[in-house]
Amino acid sequence: MSPSHHRPELHVTPESGVLDAPAGVLLDGETWHLFHQYRPTPDSPARWAHVVSEDGPFDWEICDDALVPVGGETALRAGAVVANGEGLDLYFTSVTAAGTSIQVAHLAELGEACPVADDEFAMDHRVQRIGDVVSDIDGHSRFRSPCVVPDWETADDRHLGHSGWLMLAVTGHGDSPTPVVLTSPDGRSWDFTGALEFEGDPGFDATTILVGPRILRLRDEVDGNIYDILLVTLESDGIDISGYLVGTLREATFTVRTPFTRLDHGHDFTRPRNTNVTPGTVPEENRYQQSVLFGLLNGVGRRDDPNRHPSLAAENWANALSLPRVVTLQGGLIFQTPPAGLPDAISRTDGARSWTGLCEIPVGSSLTATLLDAAGNPAAVITHAGDRLSLDRSMNARYSGDPVAGTGLAEGDTDSLSIFVDGSTVEVFADGGAVTMASRVYFEGGCSAIHVETDGEAVLERHWERGPVTSGDLPHYDS
Repeated sequence: MSPSHHRPELHVTPESGVLDAPAGVLLDGETWHLFHQYRPTPDSPARWAHVVSEDGPFDWEICDDALVPVGGETALRAGAVVANGEGLDLYFTSVTAAGTSIQVAHLAELGEACPVADDEFAMDHRVQRIGDVVSDIDGHSRFRSPCVVPDWETADDRHLGHSGWLMLAVTGHGDSPTPVVLTSPDGRSWDFTGALEFEGDPGFDATTILVGPRILRLRDEVDGNIYDILLVTLESDGIDISGYLVGTLREATFTVRTPFTRLDHGHDFTRPRNTNVTPGTVPEENRYQQSVLFGLLNGVGRRDDPNRHPSLAAENWANALSLPRVVTLQGGLIFQTPPAGLPDAISRTDGARSWTGLCEIPVGSSLTATLLDAAGNPAAVITHAGDRLSLDRSMNARYSGDPVAGTGLAEGDTDSLSIFVDGSTVEVFADGGAVTMASRVYFEGGCSAIHVETDGEAVLERHWERGPVTSGDLPHYDS
C-alpha cells in the first residue's frame, strides 16, 4: 500500500497546493500536455501548471509552471490550449482589481524537453505572453473562461473542414453569467458574434447559472452526421451539475437535438474540458469518431473549501482531475469509456485497483461491490440493480450522512460494470459507458480490496481484476 494513500497515482493532482480546475488539454502524437489552474497554498493567487505524459495518459511528469500572475494580476484562471505552428497557444483568464479579460501566451517549441527547475514554483521560460485578445466589447464585460476550437470553413458543409477559430466564453457578473460566442481568422483578432442562444428546449431554465461552456464535435454512429457537443456546468443549491447538449451551433444559436443530460451521476464530477489535438495526430477520416474529456473530481466547484480536504492536512494537496474519458456519440447520447491501457497502468502502481464484470442482472436482483479500506472495513458500496446504479459512501466516517448517488439504467442485452480505485478517487462505468459515476472516497490506509457478491437471480458471467503487481505475483524460476 502506498504510504501516500490519499494521493492517486494515475490521476493528475497538484504537486502541492490546491487544484482548482482543468485549464486545457492538447494531444500531440502520443504525448499528452495537460494544463490546470492551481494555487500553491489555499491563500495564494491562482496560476497555471503544466504536466506531460507519453505513451498513455497515466504517467504524468511535472513541468515548470506555464503561467503566473504578473503586474496587477490577482489570479490567472482556466481557459484553453490549441496547436499553433510548432508550438501552442494558451488562452487564459487574467484577473485584476478592475475585472477580467482573456489573454493569450505562446509556447514556441512543443517538442522540446519539458523544463524542471529545482524551485517547485519556477516558471517555464519558453512561454511568452502575447497580451490581451478579448476585453469589454458590445456592452459585455468581464470576459473569462475561454474555450477555443477550430471553426468551420463553412457552416453549410462540415465535410469541407476547418478555417479560423471559434471561442466560447463567459461574461457578466458571477451570479448571472452570460455565455457568448466569438470568431477569429488567426487566433489573435476576435470578432464578437453574440450571446449564446438556444433554439429548442435546452433542458434547463433561462435563469439557471451556466458556467464553463466547452464544445467538441462528434460523428453520431447511428445517423453519420457531425454534431456539436456543448459541455456546461450548472450551479444549483451549492453543488455543480455538469452535462452536455447535442445539436448544431450556427453563429450564436445552438439548435438542440438532445437537451441537457448529466455527464456523471456520482458525488464529484464537474467542469468538464475537451481535448484539442495537433495536426496529424488523428487522421482526418477518424477525427470525429471519438474525443477525450477530463473533469474536476469535486462536486462544489468554486465553492469548495480546500481546508476541509483530509489530503491537504495530511499530504499538502487538494483536488484531482478525473481519468481521461473516451467519448462517442450514439443516437444522440454520449457514451464514456476508460482509456486504453488503464488495466496495465494499474498493475504498475503501488495501490490502485480495478474490477470489471459482465453480468446478467434482472430487475429485483443485484450485484454489489464493496470497497474495503486497509483494515477490511467498508468505505463505499456500489450496487448495480439491473435498472439502477448507486454509489453509497455514507458508512465512511468522512461522509457520514451523505446522500446515496444513484441513477436509472436503460434496459440492455448485457449488463456491465467497471470500477477503478486510485488513492482517494473512485470512478465507475456501467453498461458500456452509458452511465458513469465519480466520487471522492477517503480510505483509511488505502483500498485493500473490492469485494463483489450477487443477490437474487443476478449472474456474474466473467470478470477481471487488476491491482499492484508485487514480487509475490511474479513467476518463480528454479535455479
